[in-house]
Amino acid sequence: MATLSSDTTITPLHQADGNTDPLYRAPPQNTEIEAALLGALLTHDRALEKVSEFLRADHFFEPVHGRIYGAIETLAETGQIASPLTLKHIFERDDALADAGGAEYLFDIAANAPNIINAHDYAQTIHDLYLRRQLITLGEDIVNDAYTPSVEERASGQIEAAEQKLYDLSNVGELERGVVDLKDAVYDAIKTAEEAYKRDGKVVGVTSGFKDLDLKLGGLHSSDLLILAGRPSMGKTALATNIAFNAAKAFKEIKNEHGEVVTQGGHVLFFSLEMSAEQLAGRILSEQSEIPSDQIRRGDIKQDDFDRLAFAAQELNSLPLYIDDTPALTVSALRTRARRLKRQKKLHLIVVDYLQLLQGSAGGRNDNRVQEISEITRGLKTLAKELDVPVLALSQLSRQVENRDDKRPQLSDLRESGSIEQDADVVMFIFREEYYLEKAEPIIRNDEDNIKFSERSQKWAERIEQVRNTASIIIAKQRHGPVGTIDLYFDGRFTRFANYDRHHDGDGFN
Repeated sequence: MATLSSDTTITPLHQADGNTDPLYRAPPQNTEIEAALLGALLTHDRALEKVSEFLRADHFFEPVHGRIYGAIETLAETGQIASPLTLKHIFERDDALADAGGAEYLFDIAANAPNIINAHDYAQTIHDLYLRRQLITLGEDIVNDAYTPSVEERASGQIEAAEQKLYDLSNVGELERGVVDLKDAVYDAIKTAEEAYKRDGKVVGVTSGFKDLDLKLGGLHSSDLLILAGRPSMGKTALATNIAFNAAKAFKEIKNEHGEVVTQGGHVLFFSLEMSAEQLAGRILSEQSEIPSDQIRRGDIKQDDFDRLAFAAQELNSLPLYIDDTPALTVSALRTRARRLKRQKKLHLIVVDYLQLLQGSAGGRNDNRVQEISEITRGLKTLAKELDVPVLALSQLSRQVENRDDKRPQLSDLRESGSIEQDADVVMFIFREEYYLEKAEPIIRNDEDNIKFSERSQKWAERIEQVRNTASIIIAKQRHGPVGTIDLYFDGRFTRFANYDRHHDGDGFN
């Protein structure tokens, strides 16, 4: 990094180390470098382009320097060139600048300006020193909060809040993407298409384990927010659990011909806000051992069943599937835990069961539930982009579905649908016609003879036989692909979904 020349005569405005207390430590700062950067900006009109993307006025330690930088940015935004002359009239009545010598200070720092090539280095130093000061303040706040007794906030909540603040601080001024050259974006797109072409099933994202669904979606894509919605008893949790299990079971890392590691399946984090981890694990055991979950809960099983349970449990031990069953999580806490898992291990898919049980930001007011849901969906979409993983969130549907003759869900049936529909990349509904037909079993009417009743009963029996053990997944919105409906096989005994084979004469599994 370049240093100031020996003839530089700028005097720091803010003597932070003037305290003679031996226990006092001056906050990290360098007002000389701040002045040097401002000098470069005042004498080279292109210098601002090198630093404006990550440097802000409040990053300066000396307040006057921050105001000068802010004025330079304002002039640049209006197409004017910043110089001591163009800024002079702005600061003629600035008392803080008067203490430093008035408008003449602007000419002094311009006269001692370093070469423009040093501007970026100086700005990075200023930014780094700012982060260090903020880190000190954050540490002091954490200590003070820990010392302050609070009945409302537990220590675990303070830890999550501290993690969130620390993460926010780490992202200040960070340029993760910025402007991307088209040729680089095209290369990435071709590379993704090549990987999909070489994979079985042409799946580029995390597999759902269901052939027709993967064909329709191309897998669960990184950075996408996928909503799976349905009325109670449709099987939302069962399907989400199946997808999570299938993705974890399919996980493997292989090297392609270029020596690059290609991931199939993935590590899955399942946030179960409604069911406990034990209940969720019981469902998965039921699916894999083919023993009804109610029999497992009651202990109504035989020795052979125990052997099957033990074998299934042994298979599940190696799966990278993680469950967090903390109730009433905030989006912030969920984000913190997801980041932590990705940092400590790996993470390729997040499942949230379900969206309406999440809470908005800690300390936020819940007077307007629509606004809170908007905050939650935005938070989940941001999390998907930030961690570059798909987020599959379950959602309830409003009761208006039950008031229609056609029970098939529509986008307008989503609770607080505006924000959910807007933020989601994919919206899917799960619909089991068998469930509604069973509730609508014909009964003889007072004005109906036996023949007509028999005809109605026969039609009902034929229809329910056609849809028995089937479920429809209605893809109502897909930002990057087609919409449509696919069918899955559903076995309620084991809360298990599977690929549906229309030409199979047996149980429908394929």
